[in-house]
Amino acid sequence: MSIDLPGDYSLTAPKPDAHAHGHHDHAEADSRTVFGFWIYIMTDCILFASIFAAFVVLRNNTAGGPTGKEIFDLPYVLKETMALLFSSVTYGFAMLAAYKNDRSRTLLWLVITFLLGATFIGMEIHEFYGLVAAGHGPDQSAFLSGFFTLVGTHGTHVTFGLIWMATMIFQVAKNGLGGSAMRRLTLLSLFWHFLDIVWIGVFTVVYLTGSVF
Repeated sequence: MSIDLPGDYSLTAPKPDAHAHGHHDHAEADSRTVFGFWIYIMTDCILFASIFAAFVVLRNNTAGGPTGKEIFDLPYVLKETMALLFSSVTYGFAMLAAYKNDRSRTLLWLVITFLLGATFIGMEIHEFYGLVAAGHGPDQSAFLSGFFTLVGTHGTHVTFGLIWMATMIFQVAKNGLGGSAMRRLTLLSLFWHFLDIVWIGVFTVVYLTGSVF
């Protein structure tokens, strides 16, 4: 709305700050995205809780085959576990660097995290291959079916996390830490730390308990 005055002067009503309004909309969209991702994490909690429960029920049903104590290599799995847990620490360093807008250090820690996660997956594939080659595949007993399902489901999640991480490494290297990069790195952080927590449960319930009893 404007009021014309004689000559070249006019009074114009001030317009809303478009930049501030856009920033508010962007922050609101980010909040919805994070909230939606938390809902996804909760559904994944239900998924893993169901598989954990099935494994606990089935772990004594070996059908005359080997038990966990006979086939698990605990020192090997401990090294595998340390690789994944350290990857959570290095991802934390990547996020600290990202908050400081330090692209080079963010990329360095992301690459280290990716290598640790890939090491974990490589060791898990090697373990699975060894078990199947020895005749201890998922079709041999209910215990082994539950084992391969639980550990394999977690491994699949880690694999998808690595694909996501590789995508973020490429994005940050090309476009920096602006735009949607920080939001995506934060969501990946939630996902990665969640997988570490699940693996602690897997290590305790499946390997540690199975190697003792």
